[in-house]
Amino acid sequence: MENPVIILGAQTVGTAALDAFLSNDVVVYCLLDDDKKLQGTELLDVPVMGNTDDGELLKLLGKKCEVFVATEDTASRRSLTEMLRNEYEAVPVNAIHERASVSNHATLGHGNYVGPNAVVAATATLGDGCLVGANTVVEARASIGNFAQLGSGALLGADVQVGELAFIGAGAVVVAGVKIGDKARVGAGSVVVADVPNGQTVFGNPAVKV
Repeated sequence: MENPVIILGAQTVGTAALDAFLSNDVVVYCLLDDDKKLQGTELLDVPVMGNTDDGELLKLLGKKCEVFVATEDTASRRSLTEMLRNEYEAVPVNAIHERASVSNHATLGHGNYVGPNAVVAATATLGDGCLVGANTVVEARASIGNFAQLGSGALLGADVQVGELAFIGAGAVVVAGVKIGDKARVGAGSVVVADVPNGQTVFGNPAVKV
């Protein structure tokens, strides 16, 4: 990546994304965060300079800077991504940690985070704005919808389908072929052996509706 990156969000997701970029020797120009207590501070020696909608800094996007959206709230990540596309014609770049293993034969959209030691196998697909935590495994032909979040150590078997805005908790196992609906939530450590409808929350081993 030739241009430096501006990261929108300087909290947990922003820290992870910053670490991913730095692990690949990518220059991060600054971080932006709406929490005024963070503005004027530094994160891993990179300055936090203003709000996530700072027009003066966002004008740098395009020829001079790339952007990554790392706000905590999924709805905020999606709305900021749409704002960047509509107002600045900017598409977020992917933040893939140097220790992650992403197959050249996997398909990735834009603005995804893939953490250290995560594995995205050949023929797996990530949409846009997905968060793939450290040590997570996404096996062959698995499909992850836009803005889905996979917690650290989650294991998604072959042919699993995860819907948009879904959440898979840390250490959860989704067995091969299972479908997780849009906005569904899977609790940490759960073992999912049956399809989960849109918007439903499941937990346990085997996972059941809660």
